[in-house]
Amino acid sequence: MSCIRSDGRAIALVDCNNFYVSCERIFRPDLAARPVIVLSNNDGNVVARSNEVKKLGLKFGAPLHECREFIRKHGVSVFSSNYTLYGDISHRVMETLAAFSPRMEIYSIDEAFLDLGRMEHAARETYGKKIRQTVERWTGIPISVGIGPTKTLAKLANHRAKHNCPQEGVFDIGGADIDAVLEQTPVKEVWGIGPRYGALLNRMGVHTARQFRDLPDSWIRAHMTVVGLRTAWELRGISCLSIEDVASPRKGIVSSRSFGTPVESFEPLREAVASYASRAAEKLRRQHCAASFVGVFLATNPFSDEPQYSNFISYRLPLPTSSSFALIRHAAHCLERIYREGFRYKKAGVMLAEIVDGRFESAGLFESAHEITREKRLFSVIDRVNERFGARTVFCASEGIGQAWHMRRAFLSPRYTTSWNEIPVVRA
Repeated sequence: MSCIRSDGRAIALVDCNNFYVSCERIFRPDLAARPVIVLSNNDGNVVARSNEVKKLGLKFGAPLHECREFIRKHGVSVFSSNYTLYGDISHRVMETLAAFSPRMEIYSIDEAFLDLGRMEHAARETYGKKIRQTVERWTGIPISVGIGPTKTLAKLANHRAKHNCPQEGVFDIGGADIDAVLEQTPVKEVWGIGPRYGALLNRMGVHTARQFRDLPDSWIRAHMTVVGLRTAWELRGISCLSIEDVASPRKGIVSSRSFGTPVESFEPLREAVASYASRAAEKLRRQHCAASFVGVFLATNPFSDEPQYSNFISYRLPLPTSSSFALIRHAAHCLERIYREGFRYKKAGVMLAEIVDGRFESAGLFESAHEITREKRLFSVIDRVNERFGARTVFCASEGIGQAWHMRRAFLSPRYTTSWNEIPVVRA
């Protein structure tokens, strides 16, 4: 394991507060200080809550059908997940953050690590506040900033910034009593511990992050492997996790959705699988990779009182590819082999695996290099058009026009920033 002792450098973790809810509030100022929730696919469960909803006691993941009385009683505003809007706002936030550090790692749609270099403690909190004020002014999204000598400590600092000093929204753990902070942090909440190791540590009498940090290296490595030891060293201020300027390519890509209404015939299933294959291919091209393996799965609703069926099939491609045309074609062939009539299908999906560098993508026996190059240029243009004007601005006809199988989103807000037909209108 390669570790570098802290040399005075600082890392900031920036996390958007209640991101999905905050995105909805940007264009709806009337929702400020009002309870708001955002739902999962097919409006199934609560996946984002405003602080007002959290204070009222509604749990994350609560099914919508169990919340209707709560929503009515407290006047909660409800939204379906608007991924097009959230993705665009996330891009704006990350572009803003990039101006504050030469090295940035985008960790998720609403989180990023920034390398602040060797900044004095006195200046860190001021700089964090500047980041927070700029992001909120330029994008409308409130954020919390946690600063520490390692990524794990920056994570803990961010949690404290969000929950212990929400008005300031910034916490520098390096300028505080780290022992006291770790003593107040349950070990199961430490980034990298997880529920399984958390339960193990609790059984061994280790309940706080400070107790875990002070365990002997030999015990941690024997019971939690090198990953657990790396976490402990990070808590000690020894940097083991570097800032990744370029995200590592995914080892696998899965594109799937539950259907808004059950699908009972082959054609809508074929359109859905084509759409999922196209989306997966777009993700491949975004990370300049190609896939050697495609799989398709489909399933009925296991919670319904009706005949059940599910299946999965995979196919190794002759050559790695990122072509939507090729992946749609192979996915359709897979679907034909596992489809069975007489069932009401609730979900289908496409999986890509054995992902390799896109430079290994080459022409087959009956293809020319010129055809491959021309197709890559075509998809490069299509991807840029869809990125600028919104998903499915240009798409393959095999994906279907109406998409009756599409997921249910009864509370969907407009795509304010990516569709000319849905931009905000200001009336005098």
